[in-house]
Amino acid sequence: MNESGRSADEILDVVDEHDRVVGRAPRGEVYARGLRHRCVFVLARDAEGRIFVHRRTPVKLVFPSLYDMFVGGVVGAGEAYDEAALREAEEELGVSGLPRPSHLFTFLYDGADRTWWSAVYEVRCGLPVRPQAEEVAWHAFLTEEEVERRLGEWQWVPDGLAAYERLRAYRAGITGRA
Repeated sequence: MNESGRSADEILDVVDEHDRVVGRAPRGEVYARGLRHRCVFVLARDAEGRIFVHRRTPVKLVFPSLYDMFVGGVVGAGEAYDEAALREAEEELGVSGLPRPSHLFTFLYDGADRTWWSAVYEVRCGLPVRPQAEEVAWHAFLTEEEVERRLGEWQWVPDGLAAYERLRAYRAGITGRA
């Protein structure tokens, strides 16, 4: 999740259990008080269909040094999920001119001490990526099989792992495969 160039003063929408805006607060306050807000998760694939996987830098505010199979971040106050998905994908991949990510589904992530509405997207990135060094310590494009093998080996961000598990269930429902 992108934190560079964004400050604790950035204003976020605070939302209720039905994803309705009930207020606004600075990001720092939202995090400190565990207020429900909105995030986007974008599964980025290269031209061969492999998934962009990265390890977050140790200086990240949320889930430092863990692996993630999504790029994304918080949705700003008044910003649409679709706008945030494109902005975050381009920022984190270090590219411009991506096609608009396709929205797949939205779910309420309920972590141990945090909760947020999570819109899951997918995008094809045929461009060379240049991830932000302050955000990404390591990255590679991995096949689905490689990602599946690493699920039990690497430490993953819990919200990304929850989104990936829901994505597998979503795809199984669409395709009829388990």
